[in-house]
Amino acid sequence: MIKVIAIVTCIFMLQGCVHKLVTVPVKVAYKTTKGVVKGTAAVVGAVIPDGDDEDEEKDKKKD
Repeated sequence: MIKVIAIVTCIFMLQGCVHKLVTVPVKVAYKTTKGVVKGTAAVVGAVIPDGDDEDEEKDKKKD
């Protein structure tokens, strides 16, 4: 009976450690991917024009 109580106690105590082992790598991967996507979007936006000229033409017509 004491062994069962000890095992259950260990399970509850280690639950936080297991949670950290799972969530920390996921957070790191998410932040890394988010940075790469932002960098890629900036490069693509610099290479491929996205219609900024049209916005400037509309502003000139309004003046």
